[in-house]
Amino acid sequence: MGLRGGSGAVAGALPNLIRSLRNESHPKTRAQQSLPSLRRAFSLYDQINLIDNVPDDQLRFQGYTDTGFKVNGVDYEGSLLCIGNMLMSWAPKKFSDITPDSLSMFQLMRPIPEILILGCGRYIEPVDPEVRLFVRSTGMKLEAVDSRNAISTYNILNEEGRIVAAALLPYGCGVSS
Repeated sequence: MGLRGGSGAVAGALPNLIRSLRNESHPKTRAQQSLPSLRRAFSLYDQINLIDNVPDDQLRFQGYTDTGFKVNGVDYEGSLLCIGNMLMSWAPKKFSDITPDSLSMFQLMRPIPEILILGCGRYIEPVDPEVRLFVRSTGMKLEAVDSRNAISTYNILNEEGRIVAAALLPYGCGVSS
């Protein structure tokens, strides 16, 4: 009850209090304000280096040449087929060699990868409708890109723990002949 009776005195003192607080706090100019340190961000990044800290059982493409790929520190020549964390040599030497027969192992694979990344070599090429239909019939999605982007996409999806496959021609493969 004492608060109600003195509410007029409190209400009158409030503007004075606000004025005095405003006078006491002097905002810093832009030059006086310090910028946040980036040291913490860099040290956290250094501790979480995804490129170098890959589990031993996980495939990681580390580079490519015109004739092959570098995977987990090992150089491989020629075309490669990767399914999950399995790596094998693949028969096609040029884009026109990619047929449903060259991808027939996907009829037997379980679990079925959610996506097949097709590395076309140096240039993206239109995929034969028969190959598209075959890939779709297995339950996979198809993404056709140049081999450089194919290995990068494979790395990212594989690191996320997704079931992914890649059929890769070396980067030096030009247009189909």
